[in-house]
Amino acid sequence: MLGLMMDMPLTLTMIMRHGERSHAQQEIVSVTADSPRHRYTYAECFRRARQLANVLRSLGASADARIGTLGWNDYRHMELYYAISCSGRVCHTINPRLFDAQIEYIVNHAEDEFLFVDVSFVSKLEAIALNCPGVRGYVVMTDAAHMPATTLPNVHCYETLLASAADTYEWPDLEESTAGGLCYTSGTTGNPKGVLYNHRSAVMMAYAAALPDAANLSAMDGILPIVPMFHVNAWGLPFAGVLVGAKMVFPGPRLSAPDILADLITEEGVTISAGVPTVCLPLLDYAAQTGRSLAPLARFIIGGSACPLSMIEAFRDRHGVKVLHAWGMTEMSPLGTVNADNPKSAALTDSARSEQLLSQGRPLPGVELKITDDDNRDLPWDGQTVGALKVRGLWVCRDYYRLDGAGDAHQADGWFVTGDICSIDPSGFVRITDRAKDVIKSGGEWISSIDLENAAMGHPDVAEAAVIGVPHPKWQERPLLVVVKKAGASIEGKAIIQWLGERVAKWWLPDDVVFVDELPHTATGKLSKLELRKRLADYQLPDVAG
Repeated sequence: MLGLMMDMPLTLTMIMRHGERSHAQQEIVSVTADSPRHRYTYAECFRRARQLANVLRSLGASADARIGTLGWNDYRHMELYYAISCSGRVCHTINPRLFDAQIEYIVNHAEDEFLFVDVSFVSKLEAIALNCPGVRGYVVMTDAAHMPATTLPNVHCYETLLASAADTYEWPDLEESTAGGLCYTSGTTGNPKGVLYNHRSAVMMAYAAALPDAANLSAMDGILPIVPMFHVNAWGLPFAGVLVGAKMVFPGPRLSAPDILADLITEEGVTISAGVPTVCLPLLDYAAQTGRSLAPLARFIIGGSACPLSMIEAFRDRHGVKVLHAWGMTEMSPLGTVNADNPKSAALTDSARSEQLLSQGRPLPGVELKITDDDNRDLPWDGQTVGALKVRGLWVCRDYYRLDGAGDAHQADGWFVTGDICSIDPSGFVRITDRAKDVIKSGGEWISSIDLENAAMGHPDVAEAAVIGVPHPKWQERPLLVVVKKAGASIEGKAIIQWLGERVAKWWLPDDVVFVDELPHTATGKLSKLELRKRLADYQLPDVAG
């Protein structure tokens, strides 16, 4: 027997219409290259989205065209999110921090018909335009007064196009399985892989992200996405924010400027933000050096890589900000788990509480997890047993775009192999111990590079830390700690190892410490251990070299 409820598709058009009708006067504030503080309403945003949909039609974009964007977090990019997807096309967000060859590959593989580009990335596209013959035209996301001279073929000015476009548009009735977004993985090994999101997956994740045990969003919030809009849809916040009617605050090209971020937080009423640990460090340091308050900021979603305990405690103790430690992947739209308390975890104290804060949290409803051994046998959720993490769910991709099953991460039984190693406790709290490719195998035992890094980051003279395994003739591998000192610090390696001796198992202690001026990071701000290993390829441990 079937139920007698109305059958309406879950689409981003539904979210857009709700935002425009129920929260028409809510604000969207942006820093852009041509405006230090642009301000308008949901109603104006979605009126311009209708104009933009008419522009796409007038340019001759196919009904299901992939439309690429190279843009910062701002209101024009927000308009593109909705105009492209809700018109039935695919919004392909491209990471401008990638190498030119990677961008060229991505544009051609996606078969982008048009590219919308921020002024600051025009020269990057000029360098590869001749190698992207499928691109039919370019639109620079600015007004006529700031339009740069460019060699890009068939180039248009964003605001000029909108000025001549009608603001009425009949949004098509889309199936919820219609593709709406496309994002490529960072491609640390081989070519980047495309993840093609549909409307249903985006809507379901937006609902889940807004839940109290996730980001706990409402119309009373001000949301500052520091995570870029070119990276997994800014973790879905432009959709979840409109879903609940929150104020949206975008830092534009200044998302790495801690003074601008602090200004936006205090002046625009930001209550929740999101980003990777590498953007949080400068913000915390700036606040400490200047005595700036981060009020009214109350919650900070930190993901992308493990968040050290010292950072969680600094936000909590200095600013009263609760860190929502999270985990996910591009293939998961990206949110999988969030560390929100249950009654048992909230009652923990002292070291047990500290350990719990390092967890990546519990799976959101709609995401299923399991851990398995090398023979694909399920392992227990006891908080101790470690295995390979696998996922499936409502917003997890079932294959990569145009790879036709060639990716080896999708198993025949429907589970996606994340590449992470973790334990899961009886309450469902996940503790990522390493990436499978980063775990250090020493004398038949596993050493968690993430736990060692978190411990090292707790040292008062350490600004940033990374741990990699280096060859050892007896133990197979031993951990090497690579450290960026805080400004003015004069700490030595032996002192750090001695300090760690009180915090980790003796056999985990790194065999040596190497000091560097900076650590390499990926285009999405994550620590690049692949690059770090290349830089230290000739390194030998002291007892091996001697």
